[in-house]
Amino acid sequence: MGNDIFSLFGRSAVVVGGTSGIGRAIAIGLAGAGADVIAASRRIHEVEQTAAEVASLGRRTLTIPVDVLNRESLQILHERVLQSFGRIDILVNCAGITQRVPTLECREDEWNRILETNLTGTFRACQIFGKTMAAQRYGRIINIASMGTFVAFCEVAAYCASKAAVGSLTKSLAVELAPLGVCVNAIAPGIFPTALNGELLDQTERCRELHLRTPMRRFGKTDELVGAAIFLASEAASYTNGQILVVDGGYLASGVNQ
Repeated sequence: MGNDIFSLFGRSAVVVGGTSGIGRAIAIGLAGAGADVIAASRRIHEVEQTAAEVASLGRRTLTIPVDVLNRESLQILHERVLQSFGRIDILVNCAGITQRVPTLECREDEWNRILETNLTGTFRACQIFGKTMAAQRYGRIINIASMGTFVAFCEVAAYCASKAAVGSLTKSLAVELAPLGVCVNAIAPGIFPTALNGELLDQTERCRELHLRTPMRRFGKTDELVGAAIFLASEAASYTNGQILVVDGGYLASGVNQ
C-alpha cells in the first residue's frame, strides 16, 4: 500500500450533517485528503458555503440539502450522488441534537425528537447508503458517537441514550456488513465546543468540571478529529471494524487529576 495508505483520491464521500461544527471539519478534512465530498444538511446556505470550500480544494461536490428525519430526502441525496459519481465509498453520519433537562421532567416528544435525529437518522442513512456499498463490495461508514456512549452526563439522558445506541448500531452493522467489504466504525469526540453544546459549556460549572476532568487541560478543536476520520475512511483501516475510536484528550482514562 506504500505511502498512499491514507490517501482518499478517487473516493467519494457523503457527510450528513457536514456543514457545521464537527461535520464540517471532517468534510473539509476528507476533501483535503483527496476525496470528492458532498456535505449535506438542512440549511441550503450552509450546504453551498461548505461546497464552495470543498471545490476550492480542487475536489468535486454537489449542493444537496437533507433532513435525517425525512427518509425520502436521504434517498434523494443518495440517488443524486450515485448518479453524479457512480459510486459512494464513504458515509459519515454527523447530524445530531441535544437538550439539557432533568430526566424526570423530560417530555416524551423531546425524548423522541432527540432519538429520532441522533439514532434513527443515523440508522436511515446507514441503511440507504449501506445497501449500495454492499452491492459494490466496498465501503466505509463512520458514525459519530460521544462520550455519552460510555458515561452519563447530568440531565442529557436522551442524548446519552441515543449515542449509546449509535455505538451499538455501529457494532451490529460492522458484524453484518464485514463479509460484504464494508467497514463500520465510529468516532467518539471528547469535549469539542460547537454550536450544538455551546449553551452547556459557556462559563458554567459544568464547563469547569469537564475541563478539570480532561488531562490535557483544554477542550478539543474540531480539526483535531480530522485525522481519525481520514484513518477510518482510508485503506489504513482496512482491518479496523466495529470500533469506537475515542478522541477525548484523555477524558475516559481519567480518574483523579489532582
